[in-house]
Parts: sequence; C-alpha cells; structure tokens
Amino acid sequence: MENQIESQLNDAILHLRLGQPEQAYEIISSLFEVQLDSKELIYVTRCCTFWIDSQKRLKKIEDPYERSENTLLEWKSFKSFITREVDVYEPAFYAVKKGFFTNALNSFTQLLESNDSLLKAEMYRRTGICYKKLGDFENAKNCLIEANNSHKGLAAVLAELADCYSLCGEDRIGKVLFREAFFQNPEAIDIDFLDSQLIKCLIKKIQDKGYSGKNLLYWIPVYGVIGGIFNVKRELTSLEVARLAKNIYQLENEYKDPGCNAEILVPKLLNSYFWLIDHYILKHESVHKINEVLLKIKILDSQIYEAYRN
Repeated sequence: MENQIESQLNDAILHLRLGQPEQAYEIISSLFEVQLDSKELIYVTRCCTFWIDSQKRLKKIEDPYERSENTLLEWKSFKSFITREVDVYEPAFYAVKKGFFTNALNSFTQLLESNDSLLKAEMYRRTGICYKKLGDFENAKNCLIEANNSHKGLAAVLAELADCYSLCGEDRIGKVLFREAFFQNPEAIDIDFLDSQLIKCLIKKIQDKGYSGKNLLYWIPVYGVIGGIFNVKRELTSLEVARLAKNIYQLENEYKDPGCNAEILVPKLLNSYFWLIDHYILKHESVHKINEVLLKIKILDSQIYEAYRN
C-alpha cells in the first residue's frame, strides 16, 4: 500500500511540474481516503488548491499584458502563502515552481514583439525572470539584454541582468549592474525575484539591521558600498556628473525641511555622496574636494562614515 501511495504522490508531483494542478489535486484527493495524516499530502494539497485558484483569477483578466503582470504577483503570493507551512515538502515546491514558470514563459513569449519600447523591455524582463526561475540562465540573460537594448537604463531590468550575470559566475559585471540599478531607482526593483547569493546575502544583512520595505531598498546601495560588494566603479559622463550635482543639491535642500522623510533621504544622500567621491577619485580631483564630501557624510551618519573610511 505504501508503495502505491508513493507512486501516486510522484504522479501528482509530475502533474505539478507539467503545470497541471487540477490533475494533481484529483490524485491527491483519492489518497486522503487511505492516509489522512500525511504531511506530504497536506503540503501538495495546499500547493494544488492555491494554484487552481490562481489560474481562475488570472483567466478573469482579459488584457494579456495585465495578466502577465499579475502572473508574477501570483508567484509572490504563493511563496508568501506556502512559507507559512511548518513542514516543507521540497519536491512539491520545486514542481510547482517548474510548472508555474513554464506556463508563464509560454504565455509571455507571445507578447514579446511590441512597438512600444518600454512595454517590449518589460515583457522581455518578465520572460527573462521565467527563464531564470527555470534555471536557464543563458536564455534569461539574453532576454534581459534584449530588454535593456529596447529601453536603456531601467533599474528593474538592470537588477535582473545583474542577478543573471552573478548566477553565471560573472560577479564583476553583476556588481557593476547592481550598483547602477540601485542608484537609478531602488523602488522599481523587486528583490523577491533576485536569486544570486551576491545580492541575497547583502539583503539579509540589511534586514538583520532592522530595515524593511522601501527603506531597505534605499539602504542596499549604501551597505553594498561599505561592505565592499558594490566595489566596481566606473567613470561618469559629463551629463551624469551634472545630474548628480543637481540631485545632491535638491536632496540637501529637502533634508533641511524638519518634516522631510529622513529615513529615505539619508540613504539617498549617502549613496549620491559615494558616487561623487568615486568621480573625484577617478578624475584625480583635489583631496580638499573629497574631504568636503566626507565631512558631509560624517555629519549625516557618523557610523556609516566610520564604516566607509575603514
């Protein structure tokens, strides 16, 4: 009897891998008649019921582009839902992951050719995420490069591309792109889809310091620099230098307002100061200019100053 149950359980997991949660659920339902207290069966059942409901929710969305966006949100919801389970049955989780992103990939690839460069970049980004979650890092990287070529400089695309390079063992390129992405627009980056140890370890360290949500996103580039992770620098163009100077000026004026959102402004300013110092060093500017910025960092956050100097 046990061999029969194990065989049917494996069949159910196979259906999950094939993106067929309803068929998997039918098999599992029949097994409960002979084994009510199986933790594996309970886990698989929860996976099936969530995914069946998820497919119903997505089918109600008529617009294919909106449906693709909600598909990725459904995965985040599933992870949040299933992590509440004390007893994890990994074969089932990875089967769901395989089936979910295979289905999503088949759906997304039909939407890649768009005349709108921004929409095209976004669809290639979503397709790249699917390939990455399926372990096909080369195709993921190719999709994300195409996304970046379609619309340059999108933080969400750069972060995913950085993640792919790091997963492929090319950490140097990953570091450059991660730093670019978190300087461009931290709020546009969905860290739930980042998988490389390079970024996950950094995020964990910042979470351990008590940061979460939007605040955490803005502290990632700061601790990335002082932790030696975002340590690959590049020269700024004259236009970028002008934008950086203007950005610093605006942020400093904002910070003078007693009612400002200091929790966000402080890491934004610190990150901008780091970029300015890097620019001065690469351009061999005077030590006096560098010391002026270092003093600003010290006044803004003495602990970050000490960590940065060491």
